[in-house]
Amino acid sequence: MMQLLLTIIYLAFISLGLPDSLLGSAWPSMYIQFGVPVSRAGIISMIIALGTVISSLMSDRLTRKLGAGLVTAISVGMTALALFGFSISNSFFLLCLWAVPYGLGAGSVDAALNNYVALHYASRHMSWLHCMWGVGASLGPYLMGLALTGGAGWATGYRYVALIQIVLTLILLLSLPLWKRSAVGGGASDTGRAIALREIVSIPGARAVMLTFFCYCALEQTAGLWAGSYLTLHRGIAPEAAAGFASLFFIGITAGRAVSGFLTLRLSDRQMVRLGQAVTALGVAALLLPLGSPCALAGLILVGLGCAPVYPSVIHSTPEHFGADKSQALIGVQMASAYVGTCLMPPLFGLVAENIDVALFPLYLLAMLILMTAAHETLLRRSAGRGGEKHG
Repeated sequence: MMQLLLTIIYLAFISLGLPDSLLGSAWPSMYIQFGVPVSRAGIISMIIALGTVISSLMSDRLTRKLGAGLVTAISVGMTALALFGFSISNSFFLLCLWAVPYGLGAGSVDAALNNYVALHYASRHMSWLHCMWGVGASLGPYLMGLALTGGAGWATGYRYVALIQIVLTLILLLSLPLWKRSAVGGGASDTGRAIALREIVSIPGARAVMLTFFCYCALEQTAGLWAGSYLTLHRGIAPEAAAGFASLFFIGITAGRAVSGFLTLRLSDRQMVRLGQAVTALGVAALLLPLGSPCALAGLILVGLGCAPVYPSVIHSTPEHFGADKSQALIGVQMASAYVGTCLMPPLFGLVAENIDVALFPLYLLAMLILMTAAHETLLRRSAGRGGEKHG
């Protein structure tokens, strides 16, 4: 029963990843059609991220009331509706309106499902869970590139993904009896009092882990959103080809998380994070080298591979750093911090690209990587002071 439920959770994470990479791969074609500056993608990204912050903070209350299965099905259904809305939009304003349910549908299940897997499954399952997100994130730009190269346009690409989300919604609805029999409740504990935000922030290491997530998602989402525009505007690659090439970043994440699941059998969560940071640095270095498009494409793959183990390993280590009784609260705050990074930092690079130069893309990623590494090392020192970390 638990393994079948895990399969359903994997399916839900595929649905979370599907829309995440669409905007970045479609935007080089979209902004020209709508007659807006290239930086406006950051506004849409910000609206989506704000919706995700709100829904992630509400996830515990919603899951307790409706159950994790129904919340997940509703969220995927909302995302499907928003994607279809994108496909029929004829103005930038309408894109902004549809971005609201887009974001709300994306975040309401994230914290609860992550905490459940962190508490009840081994580290390898957390890596494979987020590998499923990568499957969806890799499939999204591939479908968009297929629509663009076939001459159908970006709107058709959004319709492709909306249809897949509708099918996933139906599957999740059919699985509701399984969720009820398992009585998971999203992994939240029904005992003890809720921890106030000010108390969470005062826990040793909490601010460091919040900054780690902020910087990680700033790096990941900036790479996903602006890779296509960087390849088109700086490397001179055609928008149709760039849409497909941008998926290499997400393919790197997906493949890396599949491999990470096996590496966790020998490496601790802390070692996995450090390994990912080192590989990301290699990828950024490849993007900086003036060796042509093949080197840049290899850099995107390496950045994706480096990102792969960081997010799931930090989440999985949360109960060990802070205790199982506090993990739900800490993971909720971590998710919120991650989405704030998603909300603020990709739009900021949009302003950099428009007003300075899109060629600064690799340096921007490098800055986020340095801050993330410093924050995570601070977390490890604080955790060591409270008893250290077990191997995951």
